[in-house]
Amino acid sequence: MIQRNHPELSISQQCRLVRLSRSAFYYTPVGIDAATLALMKHIDRAFTKYPFFGSRQIAAYLRCDGIVVGRHRVRRLMAKMGLEAIYKRPRTSQPHPQHPVFPYPLRKMVIDRPNLVWCADITFIPVRHGFLYLVAIMDWATRKMLSWRLSNTMHADFCVEALNEAIARFGPPEIMNTDQGSQFTGSAWIATLKEAGIRISMDGRSRYMDNIFIERLWRSLKQEAIYLEEIADGFQARRVISNRMTFYNTERPHSSLERRTPREAYWHDRDEKLAA
Repeated sequence: MIQRNHPELSISQQCRLVRLSRSAFYYTPVGIDAATLALMKHIDRAFTKYPFFGSRQIAAYLRCDGIVVGRHRVRRLMAKMGLEAIYKRPRTSQPHPQHPVFPYPLRKMVIDRPNLVWCADITFIPVRHGFLYLVAIMDWATRKMLSWRLSNTMHADFCVEALNEAIARFGPPEIMNTDQGSQFTGSAWIATLKEAGIRISMDGRSRYMDNIFIERLWRSLKQEAIYLEEIADGFQARRVISNRMTFYNTERPHSSLERRTPREAYWHDRDEKLAA
């Protein structure tokens, strides 16, 4: 798919065209043993099914399936995978200590039109001999998936690439909402938003609802695609995810969107706004 000696396109350009980060293209196994990787996949399956489970509950759940593992090991692996239980609580998420944290202006806002608010999130994607990370950017009002990228690290570059693509294709939103993870509080992400004139929102006390739409997408993606076949590498992961994202955007209607697909809702509501 990507040619190292392409006569016209650099590797970076080819990766951008197929929505694969350079780190995913150069992917090599991350030096994790098979038993730990298998355990991480079990944890991810449990978390996908019950995203409100913390490490203690996941450890107990796995024991019921005959997988004996301590809570503290589950907690370490969940942190490595970027998993955090979704439930209502005080703001305890800790950003990078040197990164700024922005306020949360969405508490009483009615989000009823495209490009008013976008949101972004990262999830863990298992492959045969390791794992990748997937970032997605979604329009909040219409649930349309605007862009996504795969990476083999949690570095912010692949998140910024996805953000730049979404802005280039759909124009900037008024507000971008994320959690307080270091990828979204780092200088590259913040600078990209500010340069585009986008207001920055970071989850507050109601974060258990803020990412619910992307969390539902993650659950659908994994249960209906990722877990149905053993994914060998980044190229296969990209193909499976691309097919599923297309299906989600163009073929799967949502009851909350009056049985429209996200693509139909996004362009219909956006055209109405422009005509008003």
